[in-house]
Amino acid sequence: MASEADVRRMCLALPGVVERPSWGQPAWFAKTLMARIWEPGVLTVKTTEREALAGTDPETYFWTPHHERSPQLLLVRMERIDEQDLSELLEDSFFLVGGRPANT
Repeated sequence: MASEADVRRMCLALPGVVERPSWGQPAWFAKTLMARIWEPGVLTVKTTEREALAGTDPETYFWTPHHERSPQLLLVRMERIDEQDLSELLEDSFFLVGGRPANT
């Protein structure tokens, strides 16, 4: 089970990521928004695997009609994801929004 504190720690460990509010919720930005708390216990990330993740585990991964027009946005129920999977999602989201590894 992942927590908001886990998300914060993982995001801020990525080079150049900053935290600031977005729509009144904690959010993390590389070049643009990479992750945001959607509501308590639910995280928004960007991924190219939205359909596959939601198709294999819809109790963990989903989206709402609000997210339909943004095919990379995915909602994640944090109580259902482990730290390894969360870390991978956040790294993918980081690179999708233009984040770069340190020293490049």
